Amino acid sequence: MKLLSYFSLFLVLLTAKTNAQNTPAPIKLVQIMLTADYPDWNYKLNEEATIKVSVLKYGSPVENVEIEYQYGPEQLNPEKKGTLALANGVGEINIGTMNIPGFRQLRVQTKIDGYVYKNEINVGFAPFEIKPTVNLPKDFDAFWEKAKAENSKIPMDAVVNHKSELSTANVDVYLVRLQNYKLGQYFYGYLSKPKDDKKHPVLFNPPGAGVKKIVPVTTYAEKGFISFTTEIHGVSPEINDADFESTRAKLKDYWAIHLDDKNNYYYKKVYLDGVRAIDFLTSLPEFDQKNIVVTGGSQGGALTIVAAGIDKRVNYIASFYPALSDNTGYLNNRSAGWPFMFSDKYQNNTPEKIKTMEYYDVVNFARKISIPGFYSTGYNDNTCSPTSTLSAFNSVKASKEIVITPISAHWRFAETDDKSIQWLQEKCGIE
Repeated sequence: MKLLSYFSLFLVLLTAKTNAQNTPAPIKLVQIMLTADYPDWNYKLNEEATIKVSVLKYGSPVENVEIEYQYGPEQLNPEKKGTLALANGVGEINIGTMNIPGFRQLRVQTKIDGYVYKNEINVGFAPFEIKPTVNLPKDFDAFWEKAKAENSKIPMDAVVNHKSELSTANVDVYLVRLQNYKLGQYFYGYLSKPKDDKKHPVLFNPPGAGVKKIVPVTTYAEKGFISFTTEIHGVSPEINDADFESTRAKLKDYWAIHLDDKNNYYYKKVYLDGVRAIDFLTSLPEFDQKNIVVTGGSQGGALTIVAAGIDKRVNYIASFYPALSDNTGYLNNRSAGWPFMFSDKYQNNTPEKIKTMEYYDVVNFARKISIPGFYSTGYNDNTCSPTSTLSAFNSVKASKEIVITPISAHWRFAETDDKSIQWLQEKCGIE
């Protein structure tokens, strides 16, 4: 038995050593640096953009390297493709200009020692003048007021179970099930509450896109909020793997379900889930009776804006690169955001589907916002394009501020995340 134990220990140590020897590198051996003329990557209309290209190995230029490049309007077919020889590893590419507000994109790649290295850059032309392409239906407000009134008749039927195994020294975690939209239809969320028996602002944290099992988020509770992190598909995080995979398969491209019927479109339930989440949070005895905030990114960023536009109880929001923004962009010869529903990939551009989307496009909820908001996006985001996210941001008439980190793609820096939480804390009077 002792010999077996020593042998097991040897295998553990050997595995640990092997893993340590094969830790993936956090950076590429060869890097392609793309530098715009301006540090904010913003240009005036009709001003030509010249991008400096540097191919670096160990931080030094690679001599006699050839690159392939293509450029044109963001996420559309490139206007020009070509190659460029860089004798000293450094060169420039003029990617042209725009006479209307928007973005141009340069993509570059090179092959060195059999490995392909890539990079890209999106630069803006008068980006804060970008206007949305989506129409606002005349009965938009009436449509959503009716939907909320009908939804309010559905009992919440809240089931709240404490999860000691998920709780921390400072935060209690609960799994919550709420009824919404139809009798017998539910969605789930993790509630996180500070363990201090005090009153707190409440924070709704809607999810990003996809069908995933949610996990508790205790960060906001650690920062002084009672937070509620939800899913949108009625999938309990405690579902067994087989049933989960079956459900996920059925909900592939869920954003397209009943897209031709505004009264039964998939996102109608989802948007009303947000209202129900706020119903639940404001019913809690620990709610401070003053501050209701919403924050999320991507689809969660979209649902954040929707919540502020549809529910006047919300006081403050922090939205990151919102999806579902200006979906008709592709019908107007420019990029749109996730899920690219009217792009050539999906062939969805029927009159019925376009009309339905007008009632669900995030831009139209942004137009309705009347509260202060914190927003953030990056220019290299190919999932929620800056053209689409700025269409939404520029449509907000209320007090707002935005943090743009041009280099970021469909993610955000910790510094920006920290700034958003600090902004929400200050607004809610959390010290």
